[in-house]
Amino acid sequence: MSKLEKTDAEWREQLSPEQYRICRQKGTEPPFAGPYYAHKESGRYHCACCDEPLFESKTKYDSGSGWPSFYAPLRPEAVSEESDLSHGMRRIEVLCRRCDAHLGHVFEDGPAPTGLRYCINSASLRFDPEQES
Repeated sequence: MSKLEKTDAEWREQLSPEQYRICRQKGTEPPFAGPYYAHKESGRYHCACCDEPLFESKTKYDSGSGWPSFYAPLRPEAVSEESDLSHGMRRIEVLCRRCDAHLGHVFEDGPAPTGLRYCINSASLRFDPEQES
């Protein structure tokens, strides 16, 4: 996978102010507010910045956290992780591996089979419904 690099001005032009704040400045959206929190449609969730496929609806579940939650990425290499010590907490930040967009955080309190909860901002995602066969 080749890295996608853009200038700050290019990201600002491409993204909404909320997407820019979350994806490029490591912000977060309020809990229970994002359009994908209670979203149940079948399909794939892509990075809002570079359109890289990141998660599938079959791994999405209701964690009660207020953000879309997944127990696994579409492919392990689709995301990267970094230590996040902001806000007086120790967390693991989840990024799009292709464009380094901030997606959210991963926690070790998810369901089987992984035991992981990828807690992702709706503003970091674009949904692509499965095509009917």
